[in-house]
Amino acid sequence: MYLYFTRHGKTEWNLERRFQGMKGDSPLLASSYEEVASLGRELKTVPFEAIYCSTAKRARDTAQAIEAQLEHAVPIFAEDGLLEMGYGSLEGQLIDEMRLLYGPTLENMRYHLDQYDPTAFDGETVSEMLVRMMHTITEKVTQHEGPILFVGHGTSMTAAIQALIGKPVSQLRDMGGLYNNSLTILETEHKVLPYTLVKWNDVSFLSDPTSADSLL
Repeated sequence: MYLYFTRHGKTEWNLERRFQGMKGDSPLLASSYEEVASLGRELKTVPFEAIYCSTAKRARDTAQAIEAQLEHAVPIFAEDGLLEMGYGSLEGQLIDEMRLLYGPTLENMRYHLDQYDPTAFDGETVSEMLVRMMHTITEKVTQHEGPILFVGHGTSMTAAIQALIGKPVSQLRDMGGLYNNSLTILETEHKVLPYTLVKWNDVSFLSDPTSADSLL
């Protein structure tokens, strides 16, 4: 069984370098829809049984734009468990400005999740995020036999994928963060963790791979 993962298309806040997070949200850029369509065309022949996306609008819009390119209709289900990590009072704020206030903490968010402590801005902890992400993904895996697609976010999906293949928290960022519209594929034969990594963070099919962004 193959599991497909992608991060939502690039948004206005991505362009402005603002934190989005669990509750923050902004529209996809007009230019992002072509990149999302490129991913959809890359996946058009995959016989997905379902698409699961975060309930954030940017993820739902991405899922719908991908589904529109597929050769057969696929049901889309929105799940709160796939939301981005909660960044508390950082959401909507400029990343560069927040680095002046919380530099070491944000470095840990990006590179060392085992040392990340979001208490200062009332953010979600890594353990809280992993519990909901892992529960949602593994639960959906038990409900299907064929391929499924997950559409989510940079920080939470990067961490979850790495955890699904057996990485400890200290190594969840060792391979970097997911690009917008990237494609990652995992495989499981018996629906038991750890899963096997087949493809990681591929953007070769995008019309402009250099536009991909992995800010967080």
